[in-house]
Amino acid sequence: MSVRPDRVVLVVGTGTEVGKTWVACRLAVALRDRDVAVAARKPAMSYDPDDDPTTSDAVLLARATDETPEAVCAPHRWYPVAMAPPMAAEALDRPGFTVEDLAGEIVWATGTQVGLVEAAGGVLSPLADDGDSVTLAEYVDPDLVVLVADAGLGTINAVRLAAGVLDDWRLTVVLNRYDALDDLHRRNRAWLVERDQYDVVISAEQIVPSLLGWA
Repeated sequence: MSVRPDRVVLVVGTGTEVGKTWVACRLAVALRDRDVAVAARKPAMSYDPDDDPTTSDAVLLARATDETPEAVCAPHRWYPVAMAPPMAAEALDRPGFTVEDLAGEIVWATGTQVGLVEAAGGVLSPLADDGDSVTLAEYVDPDLVVLVADAGLGTINAVRLAAGVLDDWRLTVVLNRYDALDDLHRRNRAWLVERDQYDVVISAEQIVPSLLGWA
């Protein structure tokens, strides 16, 4: 990697489609609103080739951070098959790669204060031939891991399983799509906070004060 930002935040999820990119984008915008120089990196991106290209993770993250999609995710790491990145590479008959390869390709612009790294799939989904998001965390050594989870049924189990393999790093759980009027959502949050002692927020914006306030 290039010169490390003041803060590195790794954004992971309890599974696919939980809103990792949405949360990362909202966090980026909230930081920029405070005049913080923020950048986002997606080490590898796989997707359905029939999807609208303007909604790809790289494009959305680039829009949120005022970068180019190619800076967010190197073009040779765009895999147009809806599978985990190493499986997509194999299906496309493209070269395999390691987590060390992905981490080594993360380049930060000089002056970046907060660097966001968004993983792919769930915490233990294959990210490369030899590892997953936990392996990536070992390479990028984040100051904070943001674990994105749904707020409804299955949330407590999913958060516990994911958090259990991330206990080497400071962790904040974001309950995405949280509805304060939904009794289950409220109870899930209370259980995770009061019984499991997790740091739980319901929006990316709530992360900013503590992230910027660290010594």
